[in-house]
Amino acid sequence: QVQLVESGGGLVQSGGSLRLSCAASGIVFSITSMYWYRQAPGKQRELVASITRGDSTNYAGSVKGRFTISRDNAQNTVYLQMNSLKPEDTAVYYCNVQRLGHSFWGQGTQVTVSS
Repeated sequence: QVQLVESGGGLVQSGGSLRLSCAASGIVFSITSMYWYRQAPGKQRELVASITRGDSTNYAGSVKGRFTISRDNAQNTVYLQMNSLKPEDTAVYYCNVQRLGHSFWGQGTQVTVSS
C-alpha cells in the first residue's frame, strides 16, 4: 500500500531554515507528481508546492522565492527546503500523492516559527 512518512519539522526562529523530507513507498515514485500541503490551526489545508515527474515545480504565492521542492527518485523521497521562515509559516506540513483517483497523506510534521 501507499505510505508517506514526513520528517524534518521543528521549532525555528523567524528567518531560519528547515528541510522537510517525505519518504514514499507503494508507488512508482519516479513517474508520480508529489505535493506538499500545510494546515495552520483554524485554517484549511493549503497546497504549498508541487513537483511533476519531469521536475516541473509550482509554488503558492506566499512561499515563492523562499521554499524549494525537489525530489530524489533513487531514494523515493521528496524534499521541501524552507528558507526565510516567517511566523505565518507555522503549520503541520503534509506530503501528498494522488494515485488511481485516491489521495494519500502522510502523518504530517509540525513546523513552528517563533517571532
